[in-house]
Amino acid sequence: MRTVGDFLVERLSQWGVTRIFGYPGDGINGVFGALRRANGKIEFVQARHEEMAAFMASAHAKFTGELGVCIATFGPGASHLITGLYDARMDHMPVLAIVGQQARNALGGHYQQELDLVSMFKDVAGAFVQQASSPAQVRHLIDRAVRTAVGERRVTAIILPNDLQEAEFKDPARAHGTIHSGVGYSKPRVVPYEADLQRAADVLNAGEKVAILVGAGALGATDEVIEVAEKLGAGVAKALLGKAVVPDDLPWVTGSIGLLGTEPSYKLMSECDTFLMIGSGFPYSEFLPKEGQARGVQIDLQPDMLSLRYPMEVNLVGDAGETLTALMPLLQQKTQRSWRKKVVAWRASWEKTLEKRALAKADPINPQRVVFELSPRLPDHAIITSDSGSCANWYARDLKIRPGMMCSLSGGLASMGAAVPYAIAAKFAFPERPVIALVGDGAMQMNNMAELITVAKYWKQWDSPKWICAVFNNEDLNQVTWEQRVMEGDPKFEASQNIPDVPYHLFAISIGLKGIFVDREDQVAEAWEKALASDVPVLLEFKTDPNVPPLPPHIKLEQAKKFASTLLQGDPDEAGVIILTAKQVLGAVLPGGSKK
Repeated sequence: MRTVGDFLVERLSQWGVTRIFGYPGDGINGVFGALRRANGKIEFVQARHEEMAAFMASAHAKFTGELGVCIATFGPGASHLITGLYDARMDHMPVLAIVGQQARNALGGHYQQELDLVSMFKDVAGAFVQQASSPAQVRHLIDRAVRTAVGERRVTAIILPNDLQEAEFKDPARAHGTIHSGVGYSKPRVVPYEADLQRAADVLNAGEKVAILVGAGALGATDEVIEVAEKLGAGVAKALLGKAVVPDDLPWVTGSIGLLGTEPSYKLMSECDTFLMIGSGFPYSEFLPKEGQARGVQIDLQPDMLSLRYPMEVNLVGDAGETLTALMPLLQQKTQRSWRKKVVAWRASWEKTLEKRALAKADPINPQRVVFELSPRLPDHAIITSDSGSCANWYARDLKIRPGMMCSLSGGLASMGAAVPYAIAAKFAFPERPVIALVGDGAMQMNNMAELITVAKYWKQWDSPKWICAVFNNEDLNQVTWEQRVMEGDPKFEASQNIPDVPYHLFAISIGLKGIFVDREDQVAEAWEKALASDVPVLLEFKTDPNVPPLPPHIKLEQAKKFASTLLQGDPDEAGVIILTAKQVLGAVLPGGSKK
């Protein structure tokens, strides 16, 4: 007998699904039995927690462009998926969640672990969430859920009562009230009309100081972005999710933008007269040109993202690469290069600043140096993930991306705990490539530590063992500590911010991985080299200084005054904070500060 579970696995395979991330439970056993009977047609990856499985599905979609799929049982299994699914939803990733439910006859009876799953998933999977009630219904639910997810780049969910999973599958009868769906989706070519392209070209051609901002929507358009930037003499800044769009070895690429951004990116936006935004939902309008300062053109596949962050003069709905290709012949080569020269000079000066900051002494290790030393040692085609928190600052500023590399993090949701599951998903998708996760100790304790067990479970089947998790151990929830100081004007609240000192490297060793502990700055480079040469996955634990400020390089005087007030109130780390902040950021604005 072919069950509904068997049909589900078969249909997903027809749609091209080759891997599912998840965790078992009695509410989804019918599908797991089908996965076993399918003899490896679809690989199942067992996470340690359903939230991590959903993060893995989101990362799979990010790194491959394919549908990410996760699976969980009913009750807590289903509710655990939600955070990882929101990560996918907010970063516009195609992900399908398959979730069990109590038996149909029990529904509505306040049964154990019975939750109203349709209502629970309605926001995160609002594009399509349906609970199946009969075998013949499952066919079109799968087809529509997959097609909606990949076509609209959205999260969808199918809820399957456990008794239905084991029922005999039957195709829908040829009768009134039935639906007969099919498999297949081809991505369309989306390009604006010629008249709209000409309007955009007129704006860009008229500009003398063009700034470009690229996001995740431009990841497949590297060559086109470079060609347009060269033609317009523009500088290019990158939203975090667009970090891999253009390589950092181009001297007019100013790096990341925003709270975690660079000084040249801030200047680029502050002084431009024309603004081209490509495939980005970057949220912080205060880091974009002032309203009315620049004429704007935006390119995005999603109309609801157009003219949302900045009032654009021309809004183009289209694929980034296709639209830029169509726009190219309409653009005039700019012969006046004074703006480009200024951007290049900003970038060159910033690189010197970054090096000075990374090599500034700290106690025991300057966290900037950890990423500064990694960057030139990154293997070709490496994949890098970062967690949220202060480590994301060093990822954003100090990590230099070369052609062929990939990188990502939790963008719109900015969730802690995503770096390790992202890195695991990347390794499954590209088992031959080196993968490196940058993680703070807060995220490590929250949920990433357990996923090292997943690495231990699977790493021997990967083509290459090069998988590294670098932990910044500073015993502090560091990003929030600095936000309290600078944004709120409050001293560090030790009860909420201090976290236990954990020997992460020893935990890694205990489960069969390699562990390396580093507490001296002169050992950082050597530690990276040892980790990258290892034939076993590595946990690299760096004992870093929490008093190195992960702050915007363009910190405002108002923020500096609030920060100064925390010192007057008696911050518990006052001495180290004053010294390192003066060195790093605030010397020019804090009263009595040093510029040394």
